[in-house]
Amino acid sequence: MRSLTMSWRGDQVDRTVRRATSDGLQLAAEHVRGAAVQRTPLDTAALRNSAVASSDPVNLNAAVSYDTPYAVRQHEELSYRHRDGEAKFLERALSAERARVMAIIAAAARRGTR
Repeated sequence: MRSLTMSWRGDQVDRTVRRATSDGLQLAAEHVRGAAVQRTPLDTAALRNSAVASSDPVNLNAAVSYDTPYAVRQHEELSYRHRDGEAKFLERALSAERARVMAIIAAAARRGTR
């Protein structure tokens, strides 16, 4: 009769998958940032240049933010007319790239389980 010995490494698997998912979230946020920058109004390029993608590996969330005093107004003001860019640039980029964002995160999580 053969004996079988097994080791439970659930904590290690959890850490590996969380790390991979966190990496995927950062990659996805960078992707959204790039798509949003292409839609962001262009005047002096300060608004576009202020876009930042960030992620929180502990809480597994990510964000794209802009760091200018007028970023929110430019995003929300539908009556502004721009030669380059549009209102709701971040919201529309996320909506347009939703499937790609999910694919980026899923691919990273899969890589973490190999």
